Amino acid sequence: MDRRAFIRSAMFYTVASATGGLAGCHAGGNDGDGDGGGGTPPPPVNTAFPQGVASGDPREASIVFWTRYPGTGAAGPRAIRLELSLSDTFSSTVASVGLSALPAWDYTVRAKVTGLAPGTQYYYRFVAGRDTSPVGMARTAPAATSTPQSLRFAWLSCQDWSYNHWGAFTLLAQEQLDFVVHVGDYIYEAVDTSFHRGQAEPAHGYITLPNGVPNPGSTAGIHATSLEDYRTLYRTYRGDTRLQEVHRRFAMIGVWDDHEFSDDCWQDHQTYDNSNTRETQRRRNANQAWAEYMPVDFGDVSFDLSNPAYDNIRLYRDFRFGTLLHLVMTDERLYRDDQVVAESLVAEMLGHDPVHGDDHIGARSLVIRDVLLGAERADTIALGHVPSILGQTQAAWWKNTLRASTARWKVWGNEVTLNRMWLDLRGKVPAPYDQLYVLNADVWDGYPSARAELMSYLKAQNIRNVVAVSGDLHAFQCGVVRDNPDPAVGTPVMVDFVGAGVSSLSYYHEILQQLGKLGSSALTDLAAIPRALDRLLLDHNPDLVYGDHDAQGYAVATVTADSFAVVFNKVKPLNDNGTAPSNPLDKQTRITLASGSVAPGVEESPG
Repeated sequence: MDRRAFIRSAMFYTVASATGGLAGCHAGGNDGDGDGGGGTPPPPVNTAFPQGVASGDPREASIVFWTRYPGTGAAGPRAIRLELSLSDTFSSTVASVGLSALPAWDYTVRAKVTGLAPGTQYYYRFVAGRDTSPVGMARTAPAATSTPQSLRFAWLSCQDWSYNHWGAFTLLAQEQLDFVVHVGDYIYEAVDTSFHRGQAEPAHGYITLPNGVPNPGSTAGIHATSLEDYRTLYRTYRGDTRLQEVHRRFAMIGVWDDHEFSDDCWQDHQTYDNSNTRETQRRRNANQAWAEYMPVDFGDVSFDLSNPAYDNIRLYRDFRFGTLLHLVMTDERLYRDDQVVAESLVAEMLGHDPVHGDDHIGARSLVIRDVLLGAERADTIALGHVPSILGQTQAAWWKNTLRASTARWKVWGNEVTLNRMWLDLRGKVPAPYDQLYVLNADVWDGYPSARAELMSYLKAQNIRNVVAVSGDLHAFQCGVVRDNPDPAVGTPVMVDFVGAGVSSLSYYHEILQQLGKLGSSALTDLAAIPRALDRLLLDHNPDLVYGDHDAQGYAVATVTADSFAVVFNKVKPLNDNGTAPSNPLDKQTRITLASGSVAPGVEESPG
């Protein structure tokens, strides 16, 4: 971020040094609004800090720290101090940073502390008068020149408040991790959707949006539109103490996907109906709320509220963990071109309303492969480039970053699935359903030339040990990704590990609904039970080595010089009475990829 942009956001984002060289930073002492840096850590739940504490974007010499302090009384600035220590007793502090929680930023504060020691566990808390926050923990990345024996991180996505339960967070908080990665759908912008009613644990009540409006088209529910709506969602989600505990224990590296703004969005366009209407102010509201509530290093990326465009924020960035792991995080919504097959085109073919209807089936899901390829050729001519998910600038950055990386493992924090997911029904069901389908065209499968370009680059540059940690699908998957998705001619270049959503409706139930809308029992019979869908997808996509498409949970990766080992942690569904299970773990599946290999090995536990 350039100096001018930093000045514009100075009250939003604070940078301070642990060396004591900047005003507002000192090594302990009592400045009159706290206990002087000592005392007993507070309990984990604290009403003065209703959203808890969080840290993020750990680097070898810096971490970002976050909290929200609404205080009491008349609206106005709240004086608050961040304290950082090497001990959870705070007998001494390595930094103390004066901050101001402002109503303009919904009383959230974020401070980046620099000058920290690499590979070191720090403890932090916020103090405001007599109020003291819970004590958080965060570890800096190893030194750039060091080679850690191992690293362990989790990744997660799709934590819909209104569905299932959040027992996965209870399990995740018990893990021993160096950091956590979130690959999107931290919130869901829509509430009161028909398939959610009565299907969430009792702890998650109905969310009322101050300015929410009904979804257009045939999509049920109310969606966020104003800044206060999006803030309400973040406040509510972060009010869950299980999510707070994950943030308290681990630094998080996060990006968004679609639901932080609008389902299946592209740039500043909604896709609830066939119009794909631009909603620039709504996009900006979503951007601001995300920036306020996520512990992001805005010294590395940027957020400029004075910029009137929808892309007034940049999220893509990378992190180095010694010479062992290089994490590359991309933004796959803000710069993407429209999904290749236009909903309005499908509507016209079927005699539906090309504006107010909802024809995502045939356009973004269950898309005929030949139709997709023809539409991509036409879009390429119209755009002057192949339809892209990353956009041209970010794609060039991705290529350059991976080519220059000297780390053993190059890990791509990737929002949407790279694995091929086709369903070939030619000769298997009656016409007109006897087609080769792309099941989900909102993911990389729907942008085949853009995916091929990136995968061909990895092949041409001989970039090895590339893995993606992905989300969005609401399923556990692992598959080999080729420069050409046809195994007969394509070369395997990387592996995609897909983590299931924390709580969101599973892909099995989603695809069953989509097949049902086509109106043929021959299609729904193909996926009569979850294992039938798993087997069907593995049979039709030979590069998939594992799939559990009726799942919720999270994934953990253990990384060494010799292997990248992933454990998929699947949680149980709600109990029959609608409550969350007391012991949420259902089963674990371990998948190991050896260094230099693109052939993962699967070990599935009973369950």
